[in-house]
Amino acid sequence: MPTKRNPSTSKYGAGAAKKVARAMREKKSGTLKSGRSGRKVTSRKQAIAIGLSEARKAGAKVPKNKAAKKSGAKRPTKKK
Repeated sequence: MPTKRNPSTSKYGAGAAKKVARAMREKKSGTLKSGRSGRKVTSRKQAIAIGLSEARKAGAKVPKNKAAKKSGAKRPTKKK
């Protein structure tokens, strides 16, 4: 029997869901632009990433970016 999840322990907050939904609507209508280049976003994953990024900036409940976690640890290079 599957257990019910407690809403207070959910990964994403309601504010994050709204930002992602807005980004997906903009992508579908063709008006969502990427940050620096300003090119039109066609990828579903990129639209979700933009929505989550905006939610983080707005202070919504969103887990930290995985890429940001990994960037600190680098492997040492081999010397010949």
